[in-house]
Amino acid sequence: MTIDNRVQVVLIDDDPHLRQALSQTLDLAGLKILPLAEAKGLAGQLERDWPGVVVSDIRMPGMDGLELLTELHAQDPELPVLLITGHGDVPLAVQAMRAGAYDFLEKPFASDALLDSVRRALALRRLVLDNRSLRLALSDRNELSTRLVGQSAPMLRLREQIGALAATKADVLILGETGAGKEVVARALHDLSSRRSGPFVAINAGALAESVVESELFGHEPGAFTGAQKRRIGKFEFANGGTLFLDEIESMSLDVQVKLLRLLQERVVERLGGNQLIPLDIRIIAATKEDLRQSADQGRFRADLYYRLNVAPLRIPPLRERGEDALVLFQYFADEASARHGLPPHELQPGQRALLLRHTWPGNVRELQNAAERFALGLELALDNNTPEGAAGMTVEVVSGGLSEQVENFEKSLIAAELARSHSSVRSLAEALGIPRKTLHDKLRKHGLNFADGGSSSHTDELD
Repeated sequence: MTIDNRVQVVLIDDDPHLRQALSQTLDLAGLKILPLAEAKGLAGQLERDWPGVVVSDIRMPGMDGLELLTELHAQDPELPVLLITGHGDVPLAVQAMRAGAYDFLEKPFASDALLDSVRRALALRRLVLDNRSLRLALSDRNELSTRLVGQSAPMLRLREQIGALAATKADVLILGETGAGKEVVARALHDLSSRRSGPFVAINAGALAESVVESELFGHEPGAFTGAQKRRIGKFEFANGGTLFLDEIESMSLDVQVKLLRLLQERVVERLGGNQLIPLDIRIIAATKEDLRQSADQGRFRADLYYRLNVAPLRIPPLRERGEDALVLFQYFADEASARHGLPPHELQPGQRALLLRHTWPGNVRELQNAAERFALGLELALDNNTPEGAAGMTVEVVSGGLSEQVENFEKSLIAAELARSHSSVRSLAEALGIPRKTLHDKLRKHGLNFADGGSSSHTDELD
């Protein structure tokens, strides 16, 4: 059990009359108070970023105020602790101040003195927590930029959304194509949240056989079905206190979807063959590569589950929408692979850069990472037959020579890559390259390239 964050002051005194009087003073000042008769166990009920202050008598049976101060500051050295002392305890209070107490009040003291000290301590606590949040936000931003590499507008927006959602308790639905990095995003949401110390459990629903999916997710009791000889803790229960990442949620049967909906709404799980409802403190992050709204309209996915999951959607942009992020990511993965294999790093040449920029990356980041690995190993940079028609299997050799030669090679590769795309005329080709048709005509001739339209090898047909 943790103390509610709405509590501003925890007041501890074993004298019931004094405790009542001080509580009344603070309550009349509009402060939310939690009065306690003893200090033992308090530290375990306070979260590190609890936004209040503690006021405690020094001399109490069991745990005294100094012991409480030591225990609280072992958990959070910046938590303000105000100590109340009797007349003969002033040297003890001075010792407590040296140990980190925020203030001490000698009995008898005026109500205004208590209120003034508490209000100053609360103001300090707010400042400490604001600074702590700022430092965490800056740290999270740096961490996200290394996990989700890229400076394109879609990636900047995605990192901003992750940073905003990570701090909440909301369940999240991640939308993205195969290989886009859905699990990377899910792990970032977990690691940047207050659940980071809890478990992160990832499960691919599409990889589970229909006969075991319910047992894997919800667990079972002995005798629940043939072969169930002992209790099994399911993935949801195992993730208690943390995050469960459920990938390919679209592959779940309608029966399992009903149970998942109940779990999301009630935050309880019931093992197969059991009668006990087990409460869960869990965050669900689901992911899909399909349009769940369309699946719901077609009766393949429950509409109520879709609307329950779609409260906080996150869309991961495919690599083809991220512009030059492909180059940054490729070099990042290539350098990482070179270091892993103990090989010198290779720099991308202009022609290779042009090829990477023109590729459509149907396998997204996963495909790019594999290509970068091959490149780091010194193998030919060849992409699968999934580029625009005519560009399939394109390879680019590493070029050498001076700047002029490299510029020529880059220009030729750029035009060749655009030629491979579907253009109905030379005019559309020139517009795609951003140059006049006459200039295009000259460059095609210089590089020995042809505009092929309907089998024609001439590139002069539509220049005028």
